Amino acid sequence: MQNKKRVVVTGVGIATPLGLGIETTWDALLAQQTAIAPLKAFDASKLSSKIAGELPAFKLGDFIPKSHRKSTKLMCRDIEIAVVCAYHAVKHAGLVTKCIVERSESQGEANVDPQRLGVSIGAGLIPADLRELAMAFNTAVTDGKTLDLTVWGAEGMTNLTPLWLLKFLPNMLACHVTIVHDAQAPSNTITCGEASGHLAIGEAYRTIARGDAEVCICGGVESKTNPMAVGRQIKMGRLNTQDNNNPTCASQPFGDDQKGMVISEGGGLVILECLEHARQRNAHILGELVGFGCGHDTYHWQKPCPKGRGTALALSKALADADVKPDAVDLLNPFGTGIAMHDASELAGWREVFGPQLGDKHAATTRGSMGVNGAGSGAIDFAVSVMALSTNTVPPSLNTDRATSANTFGFVSGGAVDANIQTMISLGSSLSGGQRAALVVKKFKE
Repeated sequence: MQNKKRVVVTGVGIATPLGLGIETTWDALLAQQTAIAPLKAFDASKLSSKIAGELPAFKLGDFIPKSHRKSTKLMCRDIEIAVVCAYHAVKHAGLVTKCIVERSESQGEANVDPQRLGVSIGAGLIPADLRELAMAFNTAVTDGKTLDLTVWGAEGMTNLTPLWLLKFLPNMLACHVTIVHDAQAPSNTITCGEASGHLAIGEAYRTIARGDAEVCICGGVESKTNPMAVGRQIKMGRLNTQDNNNPTCASQPFGDDQKGMVISEGGGLVILECLEHARQRNAHILGELVGFGCGHDTYHWQKPCPKGRGTALALSKALADADVKPDAVDLLNPFGTGIAMHDASELAGWREVFGPQLGDKHAATTRGSMGVNGAGSGAIDFAVSVMALSTNTVPPSLNTDRATSANTFGFVSGGAVDANIQTMISLGSSLSGGQRAALVVKKFKE
């Protein structure tokens, strides 16, 4: 891309099982806390996996103007989390959007042109609310136990609110965020599983670099703490069903005795800006996004390539886009799920790119503390990695001390480590479909 604009990160907003906002989650990670516990969102007693990472309670009204309160009736859990993340990201960046003005949290006017403010959010496959469906289905049951599809089509469906579907369309996360913050530049939604957050940030990066927006709210969000999502992952054999009584040790990214992943919820949205806009408003710059690459291993819709082909391709492309050599990278942010074949594949890809020096570099992952947050996982990782770069601090990675001798990542355990981090690379990886994406961030220099 000729004469592309420089893109910087000026804010991060996350909602994780460890807490709401980057400060709370960051402090919890440094303190080596875990948020994995018995599942409370619904009765999971009859399921083989009964643990999860769940968000702390919050009031949605704390994150939107009063004028938008009615719209909350059309927000499913995923949309609510996206709105919370967007608010935290905007506040952390010092941006003044329509939301901030209407909430009377700024004495001045908006400091971003709505027509130059974009949104790009990675979303998951949002399951319908079973309680709402069950109540409507019950009106189409003819003999006390059989759902009559003819009755359902003619009468039963009318028991759902006419706007019911709008709660569960993946693009509604971005839709509500754009409305709340009056973002009128390009708005995009990406649904590629756990790689969605990285892909959405990469799309926003390119949107700004080519001049189609000056600021973007971007990242990924998903809640998988619902019966349909948990049941689906159990059926696919991905969840840890053996550590229900030992949740703090259940999520072991790249572990020696992996038993599967732990399901979770949450998300991360970051603020990307063109450098000129950030300078104009004297923003605090956390880092400069300099490279984006994506790849696909085309091996199998559910099983990853054993050689890590997609991972290696995404990492190589991101480094090439950033014009950065592997030996110049100081911090690695691998994905890691706790699922043996996925982690082995990912590790193979990292090794192909970084070779023998892989173990000499600092590495960090949040997976041991909060599990896999679906489309929100990668964006949370990215936000935490940006904080690590900006503070020169590598947070400890929980449960990575259980890693096999074949693992060569330089994870930190036992406490945070001070490090001179100039460049970091973060990977997003989907469990189904084979999508991979990587982002490279450098410490900002004039």
